[in-house]
Amino acid sequence: MGQSFNCFKAYDVRGRVPDELNPELAYEIGKAFCLVVRPKRVVVGYDARQTSVAICDALSQGLLDLGVDVISIGCCGTEQVYFATGELNADGGMMITASHNPADYNGIKFVREQAIPISADSGLKEIEQMIGSPESGMTPKRPGKRSTRDLMGRYLDTLLSFVDLKELRPLKIVVNPGNGCAGLVLEPLLQRLPCEWVKIYYEPDGRFPHGVPNPLLVENRELTARAVREHGADIGLAWDGDFDRCFFFDETGAFVDGYYIVGLLAAQQLRRYPGQKIVHDPRLTWNTIDVVRRAGGIPLMCKAGHAFIKERMRRENALFGGEVSAHYFFQAFYTSDSGMIPWLLILQLMSEKKVPFSRMVADRVALFPISGEINRKLIQGQNAIKAIEDQYRSKASAVDYTDGLGMEFNQWRFNLRSSNTEPLVRLNIESRGSRALVDEKTAELLDHLSRFA
Repeated sequence: MGQSFNCFKAYDVRGRVPDELNPELAYEIGKAFCLVVRPKRVVVGYDARQTSVAICDALSQGLLDLGVDVISIGCCGTEQVYFATGELNADGGMMITASHNPADYNGIKFVREQAIPISADSGLKEIEQMIGSPESGMTPKRPGKRSTRDLMGRYLDTLLSFVDLKELRPLKIVVNPGNGCAGLVLEPLLQRLPCEWVKIYYEPDGRFPHGVPNPLLVENRELTARAVREHGADIGLAWDGDFDRCFFFDETGAFVDGYYIVGLLAAQQLRRYPGQKIVHDPRLTWNTIDVVRRAGGIPLMCKAGHAFIKERMRRENALFGGEVSAHYFFQAFYTSDSGMIPWLLILQLMSEKKVPFSRMVADRVALFPISGEINRKLIQGQNAIKAIEDQYRSKASAVDYTDGLGMEFNQWRFNLRSSNTEPLVRLNIESRGSRALVDEKTAELLDHLSRFA
């Protein structure tokens, strides 16, 4: 009891198998979850990784041994666990996944009832501390029961409720699940949409033979971009392994940063539900704030991280939330992030506007050009952030500490923060209409940071 484990992170459990995470530890985590959450029924699902079934079985056994009923929904995406937990009024949910990490990693994501996330600030540390604890107060009258549920039909109906199928045009679309789980949902979903589909790396394969499913890596984008160009597609879509994030490519094959997708989706949601609150993260803000205010909404800034965004959305009764990292959150989807709803909404937007996807974002990219998120491994990360603050404070018109260091100037701003999950410092820069200024300030700040490498 009271041990610490390398696989426990800020938002989930994640580590290399079997050194940092294995079935034996998963069994103990299942029991510790029971001791902290005290559930009666828990939804469990797993991704396509080769180790996921064994870890899921062990985790489930830990629940069963303490008298908790397990509802298994099989191989799925993280959002399907969120959805099932809410739909079935379960007391919690656990998803076996390591998302975009290499094939020899695995992990566990946790939620309470109604898909409320469990992070280090809201129970995950307690779960870690209870591993190996005496099972006081949890002596079951009977072992838990394990059942299976197929909620695919209800889940697909919920996804499609966000759009008007009669308005969708027959677009040509490249879809690239990266051999993750997205293909399992895409296959029945695509049959209900009037589009032409080009499928690449479609079958789930936990070995990830074509590379780790992480479209944020620049080197992973060309596969989708090339397919868009070769097939003359209207849009390209790619997902990470558990498809809680969706990534977009325009008809030229150009990658569209998640920052601009936040603005597109926020404006669209506000047209349908005017005057509502929109939650966004602090890394890049000017475009989102401008779009939301123009659409009559109320922008609210929140610390980055899905648990923080969801908590703020629930507290504020917010309609939508978005992060530049391509997490998009919907109040009507148990205030959870979805990698399926965003692209359905974009298809509807393209059908309504009848213009190329690139045209839908071009003006916003020109108004608020960005650096893209730049990561640097620094030995003295906090010292570097403090030094940057001292260097620029006298010239700043505003300083913000919502998440790391945010500094605003007349024509540009930046956010510099330590990663919650990796030993990295992350830098984001934007300007008011000047790509040259973004490039200049990016080079300037990276030069300052290099002194702390």
